[in-house]
Amino acid sequence: MGLISEFKDFINKGNAIDLAVGVVIGAAFGKIVNSIVNDLIMPPIGLAIGGVNFSELKMTLKDAAVDAAGAVIPAVTLNYGNFIQILIEFLIIAFAIFMVVKGINKMKKAEEAAPAAPPAPTKEEKLLSEIRDLLKK
Repeated sequence: MGLISEFKDFINKGNAIDLAVGVVIGAAFGKIVNSIVNDLIMPPIGLAIGGVNFSELKMTLKDAAVDAAGAVIPAVTLNYGNFIQILIEFLIIAFAIFMVVKGINKMKKAEEAAPAAPPAPTKEEKLLSEIRDLLKK
């Protein structure tokens, strides 16, 4: 089997398309969560702790300098505020995914919990029931 036919079989199975749709929706969802964290959650938190913008929190390890040729050497910093902000984004995304999976699992359990209707009695069973009922009289 050639490489092209194997690739065609892979694409036609549907798993690749489902995965592609999931990646696109996940990227869009990530942008939404990023906006929620940056625009709605972090500003009130920063205001509550004294007007701090988390994305600008950093620890300077080495100050910026100018070398002998006049080129600026940028400062070396640990951007822990940005890390905190991204960590909060991750926690929100993880919680949202958890809730979606939990909802899907609940729907699956509800489908499984619904008992199947018992099969209708066969002609023989009906006949035997009638005979039993007649013998009781």
